[in-house]
Amino acid sequence: MSNCHKIIISISSDIGFYLAKDWLSKGISVSGTYRRKTDQCNELEALGAKLIKCDLSDKKSIDTSIRELNQLEKWNSLVVATGTQDPVGKFIDCDMGAWSDSISVNFTSQIRFIHGLLPNRSLKNSFGPSVLMFAGGGTNNATVNYSAYTISKIASIKMVELLDAEIIDTSFSIIGPGWVKTKIHNSTLQSKESAGSNYFKTLEMLEADGEKCYPMEKVIDCCNWILSSPRELVGGRNFSSVNDPWENEEIKKIT
Repeated sequence: MSNCHKIIISISSDIGFYLAKDWLSKGISVSGTYRRKTDQCNELEALGAKLIKCDLSDKKSIDTSIRELNQLEKWNSLVVATGTQDPVGKFIDCDMGAWSDSISVNFTSQIRFIHGLLPNRSLKNSFGPSVLMFAGGGTNNATVNYSAYTISKIASIKMVELLDAEIIDTSFSIIGPGWVKTKIHNSTLQSKESAGSNYFKTLEMLEADGEKCYPMEKVIDCCNWILSSPRELVGGRNFSSVNDPWENEEIKKIT
């Protein structure tokens, strides 16, 4: 087992699961949180992952998980893979309790985790520790019917920029993975009437086992590239795994 320790918040998400499997296959020590125990969680535990139950809608649950994770070895990488599209629908039609809960799960609870785990980061790596969050659609246009999710993602992009400027011994980045075949789209599929045209777009993208989606393998490769790159190149930046030339030297020319 390597002396590297990586943490994934919402390791039970699809991207979190495949990222953890990739790391475990390389002998890396992996810890993470889950909300509901699944077969994927059992698989990760069998491979050696340390999993902690956590409900990101509950501050006490988050704080308990932070204490447990901080009792483990210092971490080199922290990935926050949490995300929900709920509530789907026009803002005026949304239940404000559900809307506020979405802001919490998609943004403030994630920042609470980062704040609580930062003191246990390892500063021994030559590049320093890395934190990676996930962006979504809506940064350049209005993604109607997904206001809470969209606002949370835009806030996350700005928070990454701020944290990277304030905490200079740690690299903070955010990645937009594009259309990937994951469970997050279930919210849209279960909201035909309120999702609008995106319901049909989602059906189209997921048909034929998601062959039109961006490959999960590419998302994992992009995450690993960001986490292993120097802060001078990736710190404070919002990357698109689909559109940015992260697989070649051209990426160094983008400022």
